[in-house]
Amino acid sequence: MNRKLKRFLPLIVILIGMAAVYFSGLYHYLTFDTLRAYHHTLKAFIAAHPFAVPILYMVVYVILTALSVPGAVFLTLLGGYLFPQPLSTIYVVISATCGASLIFLAARTALGDSLKKKAGPFLKKMEKGFNDNAASYMLFLRFVPLFPFWIVNLAPAFFGVPLRTFVWTTLIGIAPGSFVFTLAGGGLEKIFETNQAISLEAIFNTELKIALTLLGVLALVPIIVKKFRKNP
Repeated sequence: MNRKLKRFLPLIVILIGMAAVYFSGLYHYLTFDTLRAYHHTLKAFIAAHPFAVPILYMVVYVILTALSVPGAVFLTLLGGYLFPQPLSTIYVVISATCGASLIFLAARTALGDSLKKKAGPFLKKMEKGFNDNAASYMLFLRFVPLFPFWIVNLAPAFFGVPLRTFVWTTLIGIAPGSFVFTLAGGGLEKIFETNQAISLEAIFNTELKIALTLLGVLALVPIIVKKFRKNP
C-alpha cells in the first residue's frame, strides 16, 4: 500500500463513516422523543441483556464520538438513564475518551506533520505555548463548556500534544460534566412516566456553566504562576 495512502487511511475511514451517518439521517434519532417512545422496550431489553447492553452502549458511543456525530450530550444523558451511578459515569468517560483518541490519532497521522511544515510564525508560537503547557490548556478546554467536543479532539492533534497527555486530560476533564449529565439522565425515567417536558436548558443551566468554567480557570493557574515567575 502506498505510504501516503496508508497515512490517510484512518482519516478516510472516519470521513466515510461521517458521510454515511449524516446522509442516512441516523443521528436524527438521538432525541428525547425517540427515547420516550421506546422507553418500555429499552427497559425490557436491559433486563434481558444486563451484560451485553453496557458493551453495546460503549461501542456505539466510541463510534459516534470518533465520527464527531452531534448528540454527545444526549448519549451521556442516555448513559445515566440506562445505568446506575457510578457505572454510567465510568462508561461515558471511558467511551468518550476512546472515541476522542481515535479521531485525534487519525487527524495527527494524516495532517499533523504537513500542517506543522506549512505553519507560519504565529501558529508556531501558538504551538510552542500549547506544548509548554499542554496539560493545563487541555484541562481548560475540557472543563469549560464553550468549546465543541470535536474541536477539542482535533486541535491538539495539530499542536503536537502527546497521546498520553491527551488521554489523561480528557479522562479527567470530561468527568465532572459527565457525572452531572448522567445524574440528570437518571431522572429521565420518572419524567417519561409522568409525561413531563424535557429541556436541555434546564439541565445545562447557568450555574452548571459557571461551575465548569471555574474548574477551567483553575486549570490555567499553573500557566499564570509560570508567567509571573518569568516576569517578577
